[in-house]
Amino acid sequence: MACNIRTDIVRMLTEAGSGHLGGSLGLADIFAYLYSVALNHKPQNPNWEGRDKVVLSIGHVAPVLYASLANTGYFDRKELLQLRKFQSRLQGHPSLDSQLPGIETSSGSLGQGLGIAVGMALADKIDSIQRKIYCILGDGELQEGSIWEAAMSASNFKLNNIIAIIDRNKCQIDGKTEDVMKLEPLSKKWESFGWNTLECDGHHFKDIDRAFNLAKAQTNKPSVIIAHTKMGKGISEIENDYRWHGKVPNKEQSIEFIKELTN
Repeated sequence: MACNIRTDIVRMLTEAGSGHLGGSLGLADIFAYLYSVALNHKPQNPNWEGRDKVVLSIGHVAPVLYASLANTGYFDRKELLQLRKFQSRLQGHPSLDSQLPGIETSSGSLGQGLGIAVGMALADKIDSIQRKIYCILGDGELQEGSIWEAAMSASNFKLNNIIAIIDRNKCQIDGKTEDVMKLEPLSKKWESFGWNTLECDGHHFKDIDRAFNLAKAQTNKPSVIIAHTKMGKGISEIENDYRWHGKVPNKEQSIEFIKELTN
């Protein structure tokens, strides 16, 4: 599934001629696990009231979300090639207005998603609804102050029904995160805000599974999984190269990238 997601991402962005390749590829393993193992959901009934919810705070990696939804049956994979086209349901950033199945909130303005997820989790606590709210964050996004306000709120209200996943690829649009604005010691920061803090290799499924199971088992505080990933994972030419944050391949590169991904 992760391979299918990656090849779909390359095809989508090549067809669109724009989009965010590096981060989308880097999250493919996390999303493959999330949608095939972790989530309690019904793709044929996307508005099922008991479903777990996914909030994509790092909205510019929408291609990995769209590819994951299509590969689990929310809509036809053929529609992926409509990415960013006029009147397409697959906008550059996820939008509720698109009415695309599986989209829980509009996103794209960085720093907002965790606050939305905390609101959902708190509402579920008030209404005694048993489910998990998953929030996907970029590591560069953690430089936004609103993230830490939301993190403080989640621990204050003991929201054990929220699991945040950080795409820790150490890259952002302007360079390496530790050169732009240092994030380390990242795990200690989250611990100091009262979160159950876990780390995993974001490309190793047994390690991903371990972290998610520990997060799900937490009963008195919110959990965060710092997933160590590589931007552009799967394509050796672009791995860990921040210049591919918002760059797309041409048709010749696309052919070579897909060949590497499928061999």
